[in-house]
Amino acid sequence: MEDDEGEEYLFKVVIIGDSAVGKSNLLSRYARNEFNMNSKATIGVEFQTQSMDIDGKEVKAQIWDTAGQERFRAVTSAYYRGAVGALIVYDISRRTTFESVGRWLDELNTHSDTTVARMLVGNKCDLGNIRDVSIEEGKALAESEGLFFMETSALDSTNVKTAFEMVIREIYNNVSRKVLNSDSYKAELSVNRVSLVNNGADGSNQNQSKFSCCSR
Repeated sequence: MEDDEGEEYLFKVVIIGDSAVGKSNLLSRYARNEFNMNSKATIGVEFQTQSMDIDGKEVKAQIWDTAGQERFRAVTSAYYRGAVGALIVYDISRRTTFESVGRWLDELNTHSDTTVARMLVGNKCDLGNIRDVSIEEGKALAESEGLFFMETSALDSTNVKTAFEMVIREIYNNVSRKVLNSDSYKAELSVNRVSLVNNGADGSNQNQSKFSCCSR
């Protein structure tokens, strides 16, 4: 991309949720189209950078993945810093991971001081035969918290690309539309080499549509 053609955006997106809900496999499926049935628990933090084109502009998402285990909680403030998007992931076959969503949302709200595009992700929808959380429950929680919602399967790729790209597009819309008025936000983004669009986004916003897989 030529420097004077269009602008380049770099957005930080975090993936949060309990251990073993499939966060790392969601990221590897999206970034590298890989799935590791025997993936080990993530130690510390890792990230992948993915690019997509929105309105003719190159948008890069730096997607961060970290361990969900309590003993790694010390990384949280640095992990969330500068994040403008988040996927909150639970495992549809383990209700305890769904019940933890509220705590993860609280933590996200505590550590983020900017507008964050948030999506609730019910992962492992390929395990419908041992489903422990219904699609309707996921949708209801998402609606009550003002989140996007999607069920995904990192195993068979269902909705993975769609989920990440919806979050990235919503971040782009937020930056283009609302957040331009905040000088402190502009300053913070400029530190992260994020350019801003000044012409605003179009008013037609259908962001709150809900998506799910495995529905009949």
